[in-house]
Amino acid sequence: MDIEERQVAGLMVKIDRLICVGFETCVEVAPDLFQMDEEGIAIFTSDTNDVDKEIVLEACKECPVDALVVLDALGNQLHP
Repeated sequence: MDIEERQVAGLMVKIDRLICVGFETCVEVAPDLFQMDEEGIAIFTSDTNDVDKEIVLEACKECPVDALVVLDALGNQLHP
């Protein structure tokens, strides 16, 4: 699967695994939301229920290659 999606803190977060190059900035900012798989590509952690909305946005904005997309509840793209 090239795109992983998950509802987190009222937002839809998408990881584009084809764009991710493994900088790990998302993991540094939000280790409760993201982790790296065996290929060094970002994936969601198993339990993302307690992640704060501001942390979600900050982690996604830190991605240097914009592999993380965030949509609000209405489907409006917040990042990138």
